Amino acid sequence: MESLSSKPFSLAIVGGGITGLTLSISLAKHNIRHAIYESAAQFGEIGAGVGFEPNFVRTMELIDPAIKAAFLRHAELTDNTKPSWFTVRVGDMRKADSNGVVARKNGKEVKIGEKLFQWPARIGPRGGIHRAHLLDELVKLIPPHIPKFNKRLVDITEAGGGSRDVVLYFADGTTARHSAAIGCDGIKSRTREIVLGKEEARPVFSGKYAYRGLIPMEKAVEIVGEEESRSPQMYIGYHGHVLTFPISKGSIMNVVAFSSQESWTDPQWVIQSSRERMDSDYSSWSPTVRAIISAMQKPDIWALFNHTPARTYFQSRPRICLAGDAAHASTPHQGAGAGMGVEDCYILGELLAAISRSEDLDKTFRVYNEVRRPRSLKLVETSREGAMLYEFESSEKDDLEAIEKTCVKRMDWIWDHSIKADLERALGILNQSIRSEQPSL
Repeated sequence: MESLSSKPFSLAIVGGGITGLTLSISLAKHNIRHAIYESAAQFGEIGAGVGFEPNFVRTMELIDPAIKAAFLRHAELTDNTKPSWFTVRVGDMRKADSNGVVARKNGKEVKIGEKLFQWPARIGPRGGIHRAHLLDELVKLIPPHIPKFNKRLVDITEAGGGSRDVVLYFADGTTARHSAAIGCDGIKSRTREIVLGKEEARPVFSGKYAYRGLIPMEKAVEIVGEEESRSPQMYIGYHGHVLTFPISKGSIMNVVAFSSQESWTDPQWVIQSSRERMDSDYSSWSPTVRAIISAMQKPDIWALFNHTPARTYFQSRPRICLAGDAAHASTPHQGAGAGMGVEDCYILGELLAAISRSEDLDKTFRVYNEVRRPRSLKLVETSREGAMLYEFESSEKDDLEAIEKTCVKRMDWIWDHSIKADLERALGILNQSIRSEQPSL
């Protein structure tokens, strides 16, 4: 096994969220010296649940089986015999005729709130987990000397004097020197600003916001019955859709209710809502959906922002690379944002493990950018399109047959992708780049 000093470079990870910790676990496995610089006084995640489909869980295992084990300890694992992403139902009364009928399928009427179609998922370990629970488990896999807290990044410069090292400047007046910095500092990333400039780095409002709330499972069963409360449901309609799914080992039904508006002017992205506003947003929806909305405890509004496509995920001077939400923050409409960050960590960690000189860091980041950027940017775009599809705003409009046809195929490129093939291609490009620089004998 290589010693910690075997690679003549060290890395700064900026940000201690799920992506930053996952990358740290990968680097530690490959004996790459690094430190995590976290702006908070301790590790912590805001936000609710996060889901991982089987392809992302397999990628966790490729990085380190301990990450998959950490996920499985707290995940709300779903049925794996006939896996379903969501059962899709129409929830908006405006789509129904005077008899409550929204569609006719196979000679039968489908009424408001009845199952329209099952959205099939993939076989394999999959499910949702609270962000904080996953983070707590990942922290246990990080050596205690790696994290540095209360380190809010202000700037990064090149060390100079013939060195390509980077110097990180923090708000507390301290500095740190490393061979390169990797930005894992989320949607409001400072490293992204340094690489792309403030204007290009700025997150943009997606036109959607979400109410998030919880309903005790006993109450949820009273409202929607056993089947609907204990399995993932999607109620679709005009300019909104509602998701429900069980969390906390089936003791709570989680509700995420999406709605639309043109712009977001509040400086805060999470604000307290009034029940009147929430009820008004779903006043045209079915009694079932309105009952779900009314039963939500302490509903907050979460404005949904995403990034515009980054022209690059790295720069050479000073040497910085972006990963996870710092590179490609997405809306949640395909449940794959965190999974894409895990994929970033796998490719980046394995590429860094394959080099033995600090001079090859630029090549490594360039290859990572070439392989990861098209796939992860596609997620941002198609996630936004997903919301439009579920809310009758896409080219399918409210044609339920066309919506079903599009839905059941549109996630294939995410779920059936071979990350191992990506790594093989990336290593091939990297090795070719390194060989082309070596003088011929």
